Amino acid sequence: MKIARFFLGASLCLSCFGTLGISAHAQTGIAAPPPPAAAPPPPPTPVAFDAALLKAANDLFSKANLKDERVTLVIDPLIDGVTGAQSNATRYEEKRIVELIRNTYPRFQVAPFSSTAVARSPVVLIGTFTAVNNAGVAGGERDAYRICLALADLKTKTIVSKGVARALPEGIDPTPVAFYADSPVFTKDASTDAYIKSCQGTKVGDAVDQTYADRILAASLINDGIEAYNDGRYRDALDVYQSALKTPGGDQLRVHNGMYLANQKLGRTRSAMQSFGKVIDYGLKSEKIAVKFLFKPGSTQFYIDPKAKSPYNGWIQKIAERTGAGHGCLEIIGHTSATGLAALNDRLSGLRADYIKDRLEAENRSLRGRLVATGKGSREMMVGTGRDDASDALDRRVEFKVAKCSV
Repeated sequence: MKIARFFLGASLCLSCFGTLGISAHAQTGIAAPPPPAAAPPPPPTPVAFDAALLKAANDLFSKANLKDERVTLVIDPLIDGVTGAQSNATRYEEKRIVELIRNTYPRFQVAPFSSTAVARSPVVLIGTFTAVNNAGVAGGERDAYRICLALADLKTKTIVSKGVARALPEGIDPTPVAFYADSPVFTKDASTDAYIKSCQGTKVGDAVDQTYADRILAASLINDGIEAYNDGRYRDALDVYQSALKTPGGDQLRVHNGMYLANQKLGRTRSAMQSFGKVIDYGLKSEKIAVKFLFKPGSTQFYIDPKAKSPYNGWIQKIAERTGAGHGCLEIIGHTSATGLAALNDRLSGLRADYIKDRLEAENRSLRGRLVATGKGSREMMVGTGRDDASDALDRRVEFKVAKCSV
C-alpha cells in the first residue's frame, strides 16, 4: 500500500492534484516510496505420510481433465526425485494409489505397465518422492518428503492433472528395492531425468517431455527386468535387458547395469565384468559416473561382506582399464554422509578419493598424472536422511568426472 504524506499548514492542498490527474509526489518531486515487498508464502505444512499421499492422489484424480468416461491407466513406477531409484516407500505409494482408484475412482481402469499397454497410448501416472528441507534451506536437514504425482495422456502427449503434498518422515522406509540397492553405480541418466522433469517441471496443459515420451516403450521393458530381478528370476531379467537394449531408446545406464547384476547373480563373472565395462564406458561418455564403494566407518578401507565375494577389486580393474583406453583424465571425488564433524568428513572423503586414485594407478600405470583426487565431505549429499544404512548409501559414494588434462 502506498502511503501519501500530507504536510499540514502548507499553502497548497496537495491532495487536490488528484482531481487534475497529477500525483502529489510528481508535483513536489518527492519520489514515491516503493511498495513493500510481498512476504514469501509460508512453507507447506507436512502431514502424516498416508494423509499426504491421499491428498495428492485425490487432487490428481478428481481434477483430471479427461473427456472419456472410461480411462485406461498405467503406472510407470514412482521413483525418488533425486536418485531415480524405486524404494519401499514408492512401492507403498503405488499400492495405496491402486487401492484408492478401485474404491473411489472406478472411472480409471488400471492396466499393467507393459509394452502392450503402452502401445495403446494410455494415460500414465508418474510420480516422485523426494526428501527435502521443508523451509527450502539449501543444505538444511531433510525434514520432510515432497510428493509429486502427474497424469500424462500419451494420446495428446500433455500433462492433464497434478497432485502435490508434503509428508512427515515418520514411518517412511526409503530403502531402495533390490535392483537399486545392489546396483554398483548411481543409475540416473537422461531417461530418468526426463521422467522427473515431466512430473516436477510441468503444469497442467504442458507437453510431456519428449525424451520421456520417446523412451516409454523401452522403460516398460526395463521395468519388467527390474521386477524379475527383484523376484530373484535372474535368467528372465537378463533376457529382458537384452531385449530392451535392442529397443529404440533402450541404450540406457539401467540396462547395462541390469545386465551386470543379472550375470553376476547367475555366476557369469566374465559376462558380468564385460557388462560393468559398458557401464563405465557409458559414464565416461556422459562425463560422470558415481560408484557405490562402501567403506568401513571412519576408514579408507573397503567394507567387505564376509558372506559374499567382494566385487570391488574387479570394479577397480575395469575402471582403470576403460579409463586408460580412453586416454582422458579424471577427477575422483569422495563423499560422506553427515555423521560426524564436518572437518573430519572433509578429510575422510579426500582420503577415500586418494585411496581409489592410488588403486587405479597401481592397476594401470598410464593413469599416473591423469587423475586428481578431491573430497567434498557431506556437502553434496544426494539422500541426506542421515540414516547411514542402505537407504542413503549414495551419500557415501565416489564419483568420477571427466576432466581436462593439464598437458
